[in-house]
Amino acid sequence: MPRERTPRARRAAAAASSIALAVVLGACSAGGTPVDTNPNKPFLLRGVEHLQQIAQLTGPGAINDTEKVAVAGTDLGSMTNLGDKTFFFFGDTFGERDPKAIGGQGGNWRSNVSAYTTDTDPSDGITFDGWRPVDDVGLASPLVEGDHDANDGTGEVTKIPTYGFAVGDTLYISYMSVRHWGAAGEWDANRSALAKSTDEGRTWTKLKAPTWPGDSNFVQVATAHVDEGGTEYVYFWGIPAGRFGSVELMRVPATTSAVEDPRAYSYFAGTDPGGSPRWGAKPADAKVVVDGTIGELSVMWSTYLDRWLMTYSDGGNAYIREGITPWGPWGDPIEMASSSEYPGLYSPYMNPRYVTDGGRRIYFTMSLWGPYNVFWFSIDLDKKP
Repeated sequence: MPRERTPRARRAAAAASSIALAVVLGACSAGGTPVDTNPNKPFLLRGVEHLQQIAQLTGPGAINDTEKVAVAGTDLGSMTNLGDKTFFFFGDTFGERDPKAIGGQGGNWRSNVSAYTTDTDPSDGITFDGWRPVDDVGLASPLVEGDHDANDGTGEVTKIPTYGFAVGDTLYISYMSVRHWGAAGEWDANRSALAKSTDEGRTWTKLKAPTWPGDSNFVQVATAHVDEGGTEYVYFWGIPAGRFGSVELMRVPATTSAVEDPRAYSYFAGTDPGGSPRWGAKPADAKVVVDGTIGELSVMWSTYLDRWLMTYSDGGNAYIREGITPWGPWGDPIEMASSSEYPGLYSPYMNPRYVTDGGRRIYFTMSLWGPYNVFWFSIDLDKKP
């Protein structure tokens, strides 16, 4: 499937880290991060340093033999924790790919696949334990297959998982139904929706509700569990289709009945004079929490800063921002990785499970368009004294 997202990328050599560091395990889904609504705390993130490409996770030459499960090329790789397992959700996947190919193309096309791991040492890359779901011969199978219609804007080209989350023993993914892949960083969606698995990713069921329209601001999301006034919620930071929209915020109580009830969702509608959030019942009530050109975002709580972190790409570079509360204020973007060094980069995804040095070092996946595969990086946070 031809798809132009970013300029032609070159494959960067994978560098192995020789230093074994203790892993600080972040919160998975139980309890959630307590929300401090005080917007007047100072920003602490001064910058980032020591960007390192540690390993290639997928494709030819990767530390995981993904070709044996028919994953020669794939992208994305957002992460969701369920117990001691971390699931990696990948986008359009090709089992056969010409070594000279650029970008998302090849044979044995599936709209999405997922790997899982119990690897707790991110310093030398992440080793996958296996893949779920798989077919009868053990090849990676789609969680929710796309229709694979023509890329002419009249049907559904593919279904792309944008992020996952867990509620109890149930895994969920939010996915977008792509109607048309356009110019670099531009695409149109039919809708976004949820699918769930109650058997640790072995089988998946598409939910009829809730859904969000393809022109909404919740086509792509990042999720985190939050404790707000003693109630646990799943927060969703949402953006439109493509990489040229701003971020809005919604929440739902962290129960399976609520997640599957469209009426249970509420949308951040600003703050009252005391700084507490106001929540509306409709997506139209949502206010922008981060303005900018935001693509494929990830959000987590930083135990090192006691602040929120957001990573994303803008069709060129990868950035990180610091947030005082989930709705802001959010600091200025700080460049994590540049397109001059990593052409075709996109989708820098964090996970609170993969931090070391007291949370100062964060590890993340990032895709490179040219080799069309997923790589493992780290970067250090530079905190003000």
